[in-house]
Amino acid sequence: MALAPSTAYIGVSILTIVANGISAAAFFRPPEAVLKSMAEVDVKESWLPVLGILKAAGALGLLIGIGVPAPSIGTAAAAGLVVYFVGAAIVHLRAGDYSFSGQHVFLLLAVATLLLDLVS
Repeated sequence: MALAPSTAYIGVSILTIVANGISAAAFFRPPEAVLKSMAEVDVKESWLPVLGILKAAGALGLLIGIGVPAPSIGTAAAAGLVVYFVGAAIVHLRAGDYSFSGQHVFLLLAVATLLLDLVS
């Protein structure tokens, strides 16, 4: 029994909202692991609040897109998160980090959310 696209979209969106919300919060009071990861890819600690705000804005936009009859907000938020995490992947690649890690999972969630939004 397949899920209706709207049900799948809502489910994946909620997962994306929660994941990005938690990650955004971690950027405002970063644990040592986040600081170490950012230093390894040459991202300055001063950028963390800005990056956290962008993630939080994406999560909030997805939430608004689900709750308010303005679907373009959710679409824009999902597209923004895709761009954000493509940028994160590029930063990691430029730093010589070719491992599959967190930003890839977040990118997959954002892409899945955007695709499900577009087909529903």
